[in-house]
Amino acid sequence: MAKDGDTVKVHYTGTLEDGTTFDTSVGREPLEFTLGEGRVIPGFEEAVKGMQVGQSKTVTIPPERAYGLRLDDLVLVIEREQLPENLDPEVGQQLQMQQADARTTVVVVTDVSETTITVDANHPLAGKGLTFEIELVEIK
Repeated sequence: MAKDGDTVKVHYTGTLEDGTTFDTSVGREPLEFTLGEGRVIPGFEEAVKGMQVGQSKTVTIPPERAYGLRLDDLVLVIEREQLPENLDPEVGQQLQMQQADARTTVVVVTDVSETTITVDANHPLAGKGLTFEIELVEIK
């Protein structure tokens, strides 16, 4: 049975509440990670713990155990004069912003006006419940 410290390989398909697939390992190598390292969302890791090789399961993970809740304070309105001169932002475009602590964050442009742009730094899956079909392929 898979436990903390084990390196596991899993095949998975992730769907949204409306049934739309947002990610899958089907047709590629299985996802490999070590349980307990926190490299995958908490609910996914919890679902794999206790599984046996060859076992499959379907789990629904609430936003709090996935990518978190959407936070309104991660939606920012920026004056266009603060943008690089050569940037012509469009809705849906991804941009990188440097934070005060020098880390880089990816944001998505959600609105463009003559004087401002609005960007959203929430993860695209924040606030969403996720369903995963998981098959444990290997425990190392």
